[in-house]
Amino acid sequence: MVYLTAGDPKMSASLEYISAAAEGGADIIEVGIPFSDPTADGPTIQAASARALTAGATVRGVLSLVSSFRKRHDTPVVLFGYYNPIFRYGVGPFCRDAGRAGADGILVVDLPTEEADEMAPLAGQAGLNWIPIAAPTSGRQRVRRASENGSGFLYMISVTGITGVRKSLPPGISTWAKAVRKESRLPVAIGFGISTPAMARSAARHADAVVVGSACVRIVERHGAGRAGPAAMRRFVRALKTAMR
Repeated sequence: MVYLTAGDPKMSASLEYISAAAEGGADIIEVGIPFSDPTADGPTIQAASARALTAGATVRGVLSLVSSFRKRHDTPVVLFGYYNPIFRYGVGPFCRDAGRAGADGILVVDLPTEEADEMAPLAGQAGLNWIPIAAPTSGRQRVRRASENGSGFLYMISVTGITGVRKSLPPGISTWAKAVRKESRLPVAIGFGISTPAMARSAARHADAVVVGSACVRIVERHGAGRAGPAAMRRFVRALKTAMR
């Protein structure tokens, strides 16, 4: 699974990067909704949101981007974001419009399991999977509850901290992953900090899927709207898939 921030560095270029990720073999693409005050994201994705917002990204624009992507590819799309922009847009209208745009799921980072009823039923009515989250601090009972309230897959955060490129998987990841998989009725995807093909291969031993975000966003940061960027994204995603296989 690949994460990319919508609208970074601008909407037209963002579509090419997301398409390249699909062409490189991503099984699911997480499309980040830019937000000015992210709480779970490290400097790389924070900067991507800032670039996108400066270029004029909006929630409506993100949904339009998904619609344009859907005309090219059938790779599943999970919208990844924070509650504030969705609340301002309107939770019901957002779910409806996201479903119509062709999104397959929604992950709201800062809407805890205990408050998921504010949005999860409306997402389900719109045909969207409600992706739950588990952190190392969650505890088994809360992991079980999150899994029971969600669908699609469970996003397992590998560290107690923010997103960002790291050099190695955290110690104890195997034990934590086994505990989560035991409590989850859903497939489990590991994310946060996985940045190289070798790390993706190692993480894949402990879960059903691996999410790579900041390392992909760095490719966008490096190449901008240049024509070489999507090709670099395609190569990187292929390298990830090859290593995991």
